[in-house]
Amino acid sequence: MVDVLVIGGGNAALCAALMAREAGASVMLLEGSPKVWRGGNSQHTRNLRCMHDAPQDVLVDAYPEEEYWQDLLKVTGGLTNEKLARIAIRASSSCRDWMRSHGVHFQPPLSGALHVARTNAFFMGGGKALVNAYFRSAERLGVKIRYDAQVTDIELENGAFVAAHLAEREVDGQRLPAERIEARACVLAAGGFESNREWLREAWGQNERGEWPSDNFLIRGTRFNTGVLLRRMLDLGADAVGDPTQAHMVAIDARAPLYDGGICTRIDCVSLGVVVNRDGERFYDEGEDFWPKRYAIWGRLVAGQPNQQAYSIIDQQALGRFMPPVFPGTTARTLPELARLLNLPQTQFVKTIEDYNNACHVGTFDHTTLDDCHTEGLTPAKTHWARPLTKPPYYAYPLKPGVTFTYLGLATDETAAVHFDGKASPNLFVAGEMMAGNVLGKGYTAGIGMAIGTAFGRIAGVQAALCAGFGLSPVNSELQHAAV
Repeated sequence: MVDVLVIGGGNAALCAALMAREAGASVMLLEGSPKVWRGGNSQHTRNLRCMHDAPQDVLVDAYPEEEYWQDLLKVTGGLTNEKLARIAIRASSSCRDWMRSHGVHFQPPLSGALHVARTNAFFMGGGKALVNAYFRSAERLGVKIRYDAQVTDIELENGAFVAAHLAEREVDGQRLPAERIEARACVLAAGGFESNREWLREAWGQNERGEWPSDNFLIRGTRFNTGVLLRRMLDLGADAVGDPTQAHMVAIDARAPLYDGGICTRIDCVSLGVVVNRDGERFYDEGEDFWPKRYAIWGRLVAGQPNQQAYSIIDQQALGRFMPPVFPGTTARTLPELARLLNLPQTQFVKTIEDYNNACHVGTFDHTTLDDCHTEGLTPAKTHWARPLTKPPYYAYPLKPGVTFTYLGLATDETAAVHFDGKASPNLFVAGEMMAGNVLGKGYTAGIGMAIGTAFGRIAGVQAALCAGFGLSPVNSELQHAAV
């Protein structure tokens, strides 16, 4: 029997495993993917949103708790557990030294179009480098890591964890028997259900046009998050939180691969131009706020359009002001030509652009601030960065919804315990995307997912070690006190 069993292989799972091992517990980590795909969605991340009251190593200026909280409140529309959200926010201010102790490196402050030099700390080498560093540290500390080990069932007794079950499976051409793994405590951190096409269909259903919207979703994250463990926990009576249709859903290039496209498939020029649907019509304010705060609403917006398709349209003026897409845009010298190339209704498309151009009230354009360039008398309005699209060539990028992770998850508290009928399990904990819906009822802001996963992964690891009978190191004691 192992002291602590961690199920999952992303940031939250690794944080839990490392904290439990540092406390002295024996730890086994079960990663459902092959080794080459380890890390879950964390391999596609880039940064961590961090609270800080003054300039702090790789972060400039200040980003105090209340501003962080207000940013989260705005994107979630109030659908968040304030107590748990503030735990994640506060923990984000002090976790970087611990991360560095496990081999994570941060790059110097960024400035410019991403607007995040003040709020987000970027990982040197991105998320893949982060998870590789954590895996190396876990191996060095003696965490037993198993790959191709997707848990299909959890054995409980009165809400307490007893054992995890691995089904019979084939790995590298070898048939492996079913297994039962006992542990004194367990941390669930196996992600959501974004790669389960049947569950997405069940959640989203059909729209008024008779379409099944989820059939057109691309999965920006890992292909291995099928929600098997989440579904089993819900079937076993674990308390749920969140809406199954809510997710970190981004407007990505429609030409992206079905799975694991990651950050490079995102289209970041939305705020610098206009977005039209298949009918050649605009449908939302492209300049509502800075892109890192609003980019994750656009996947859901596109999901509501005919055929779940849209196009981001810019002209030459926008070039050099956003992260270049991985796929080239469709280019044309005239708007009618662009409409023909995109197979959009030419008359309506040209009218949409001309109406927008005529409505632009151009003041002092500045894509790094909430400037005074806006439209007047146009619905929907564009409230910032509104400049007429009049300088060819024109560029168009096809958009589809790209799901990173789903928000339906398990209800928890400040100790990261799984709850059954409102009662906390004595030895079963949850972290990462399996509980992020407690904080993210809807919406997203860049780097908050990593903040939630790091905070509650570490808390879950501490709690699991305590259940297994292991005391607290100074760093664990500090974290435990902060959480409770």
